[in-house]
Amino acid sequence: MDFKLEKKDPQSKARAGVVKTDHGEIKTPIFMPVGTAATVKGVHQVELKEDVKAQIILGNTYHLYLRPGMDIMEKAGGLHKFMNWDKPILTDSGGYQVYSLSGRRKIKEEGATFKSHIDGSKHLFTPENVMDVQRTIGADIIMAFDECTPYPCDYRYAKNSMHMTHRWLKRCCERFDSTDDKYGYSQTLFPIVQGSTYKDLRKQSAEKIASFEREGNAIGGLSVGEPDDEMYEMCEIVTDILPEDKPRYLMGVGTPLNILENIALGIDMFDCVMPTRNARNGMLFTQKGTINIKNKKWEDDFSPIDPDGTSYVDSYYTKAYLRHLITSKERLGGQIATLHNLAFYIWLTNEAREQIIAGTFYDWKKKMVKQLGQRL
Repeated sequence: MDFKLEKKDPQSKARAGVVKTDHGEIKTPIFMPVGTAATVKGVHQVELKEDVKAQIILGNTYHLYLRPGMDIMEKAGGLHKFMNWDKPILTDSGGYQVYSLSGRRKIKEEGATFKSHIDGSKHLFTPENVMDVQRTIGADIIMAFDECTPYPCDYRYAKNSMHMTHRWLKRCCERFDSTDDKYGYSQTLFPIVQGSTYKDLRKQSAEKIASFEREGNAIGGLSVGEPDDEMYEMCEIVTDILPEDKPRYLMGVGTPLNILENIALGIDMFDCVMPTRNARNGMLFTQKGTINIKNKKWEDDFSPIDPDGTSYVDSYYTKAYLRHLITSKERLGGQIATLHNLAFYIWLTNEAREQIIAGTFYDWKKKMVKQLGQRL
């Protein structure tokens, strides 16, 4: 993997760059649709490529490990072939899913023992076998195994957890570096900064992560319930430390406003289930603000979903029709809303990139923040 920094915004820390992988280029800033179980829910791969214009998607190690399992993944020749997706894939390490299994897992130095949410069977994730699993899934970008701490989090727990994440990272790197790329293309490993919302821990973790000199770096343990201001504060501390010549990935973030603010802080890559999950519940993101399509006010509104939209569904279907589908619980409603939201998120990061290159990002962002915060 290679990263080229193309342009920096003169009034913020925003950057435009290009990540090069064997499955193609990723122009940053970028939003990555979440394909948890070898699918971005409700969207065909051809729609992801041609309509949403996704450049990279995210796969979930925990879910793919449990189902379909690594035997099937190996026989298929990896996730790209299994789901017929020829662009880059990033896999998370399963650390967040293990964190979310509160009451069903135990975390110790060896790794994390957990019970499957599917059948209750017992499993162990270690830094070593998580590297092996992600190699077998075949991701272009592989994430280190970490512990995601809750919010709020006791300082002592956060500190101990951070140091364990650093020890786990050393084991991840040793295993990754002692094994070969699979399926004939190169794979790369990103470490993850932790430290909860404590400034000194985030600083320590960013310095430690940077010392491993991997091809890219990630920031984890945010967007877990902390106020937005604390998220931004942590990101600003971390991006001041992480090397400028490597991509920075903020995991699991967030709203359109979160994404714009974090781009301004020097973040390059984002993922979040919000555009897909909220779409299925009737919440649409647009350039003018947020729409709850279930509201009665849209019942006889025969205007396009978003006149300024970037997806064919925005001009092809009306608000009244989409409201009917969503309130009738028709699957097509969720599909249309998902396509719209994903296309909007990717438009937002692409437009941010264009504004950075043009030198107009700062003023454009101020205008967009006001618009995106509105409820329509």
